[in-house]
Amino acid sequence: MKTFMRKLLGKASAKKPLRKASAKAQSAMEYLMTYGWAILIIAVVLAALFQLGVFNPMTFAPKAPPGACQVFRPNGPGTTSFINLEGMCSGELPQYVAQFNGQNGYIMIPHSSSLAVSGTFSVSLWFSSSLPSSTSFDSQLINARQPTDTTFDMQIIGGGAYGGGSWSGLHGDIGTGTGTWLSTSVNYEFPFNQNTWYNVVVVFTTTGWSIFLNGKNVSSGAYSGTPSLLDTNSYIYLGHDGNYFNGEESNLQIYNTSLSANDIQALYQEGIGGAPINLQHLVAWWPLNGNANDYSGNGNNGQTYNVNFVSNWWSGYTPP
Repeated sequence: MKTFMRKLLGKASAKKPLRKASAKAQSAMEYLMTYGWAILIIAVVLAALFQLGVFNPMTFAPKAPPGACQVFRPNGPGTTSFINLEGMCSGELPQYVAQFNGQNGYIMIPHSSSLAVSGTFSVSLWFSSSLPSSTSFDSQLINARQPTDTTFDMQIIGGGAYGGGSWSGLHGDIGTGTGTWLSTSVNYEFPFNQNTWYNVVVVFTTTGWSIFLNGKNVSSGAYSGTPSLLDTNSYIYLGHDGNYFNGEESNLQIYNTSLSANDIQALYQEGIGGAPINLQHLVAWWPLNGNANDYSGNGNNGQTYNVNFVSNWWSGYTPP
């Protein structure tokens, strides 16, 4: 009899853990039923905030307001004596960049004698394409070919729009400004990423050209002659020569010298908000941080047409 009772009690005690486990499972299901929608909504909101870049560390990095850094020329435009930088010039991120809509947006910079550089010069620009390299398009980053069509331009090409096939990358032309082309194949083919920032520097001399991408020399070519940034009447256009750029541009710098590989690497390492690297040979500097003003001290201010200056630009930017 005692043995029988112990067996019954053993069976009853064995059922207790099962009842407890069942109760916990039921409680968990009730919790999920009660709070599941709230958890799902929170997850969706967090994903949206992440997509908008709220959790990007660049969101909280200090930003330089328009005109925070500029070149001071105490003896006036075009002079180099006692030239120096003034303001926030330690590579702070810009508050704004220029956004081009791919339809009718561009910046025009009028002709001036200080921009009429020739023989040897360098152009540096940060850009981000809103279109992937697999999409067929051909649009201007910077263009100084009007009206003789024989000076300088640099394009971003996608999806085989240039040369057929699936060619994508950078393509430029350089001429004398007097009716002679020196090279119509200033090229670098690479599958650029959509909404990703790149720094391109193009160097021209009387013997040839070189393209630097993110501080590295990626392509070069030879010619013999005197290249020209402008002819006697042409303007500089950003984002347009009939083919409109869809994307963003920042920190355009022009020098009347051939920047060295070390200069270009240092310029890239400063980042998208970096100040000019060689003040003695700086011709123009458009940070494009909220406006199209020239902060080189030479007064080559641009005019904007259907261009927005946006503050939420950094989602595709990785500091060097």
